[in-house]
Amino acid sequence: MVVRTPDPDPDDRDNDLPDFGESFSDDTNPAWLSELELAEARRRLPMLYVEAIPVRTDGEGQVTQVGVLLRATELGEITRTIVSGRVRFGETVRDALFRHLENDLGPMAFPLLPPAPTPFTIAEYFPIPGVTAFHDDRQHAVSLAFVVPVTGTCEPRQDALEVSWFSPSDAASDALAAEMEGGRGTLVRQALAHLGLLR
Repeated sequence: MVVRTPDPDPDDRDNDLPDFGESFSDDTNPAWLSELELAEARRRLPMLYVEAIPVRTDGEGQVTQVGVLLRATELGEITRTIVSGRVRFGETVRDALFRHLENDLGPMAFPLLPPAPTPFTIAEYFPIPGVTAFHDDRQHAVSLAFVVPVTGTCEPRQDALEVSWFSPSDAASDALAAEMEGGRGTLVRQALAHLGLLR
C-alpha cells in the first residue's frame, strides 16, 4: 500500500483565500482528494472554510489589538490577510478553527475558543469579482468568520512572514484594507463592528 504524506498543508496557509486544499491522497481514506480531484470539486461545489481574526484583550475583555498576517503569495507578492483555511471532511468547525490558528500563529498562541463557537458573519468568496465584497480566483468558497482572543506568543509558520498587531482604529483604516487580499479588509471591519469598535 502506498501512502502519500501531505505537502505542508497549503490549505492551512489559506490566506490566498484560505488555501483550501489538501494535496495528498490516501488509499485507506477515501475522504482525501488528489490535486486533480480537488480542482474538479472546486469547479463544481462551494468549499467550506473557517477564518479567524486574532485579537488581544485587556483584563476587562476589551479588544486592544487586532492581529493581521503578512504573507508572501506563490507569485512572490507581499500581502496582508487573516487566519484562514478549509474544513476537512469529518472535521468539526471547532477543530478546523483550532488547527488553522495553530498552523498560522504557532503552537504557543493559546487561542481561547468559546465552548460553542459562533461566527460573527459568513463570507462568500466568488471567482468573479464584484458578486460580493470577497473574491477568490480559484473557487466559490463559503467562510465562517470568527473573532478569537489569543493569550500567548504568536510565531507565524508556513508562508506567513509575521503577525502585525494593530489598534482597532488602525485595523479599520482604508490603508490597511488596501493591503489585504480578497476583500478581507471588509471582514476585519465587520468584526470590529460586531465588537462595537467601529466608529
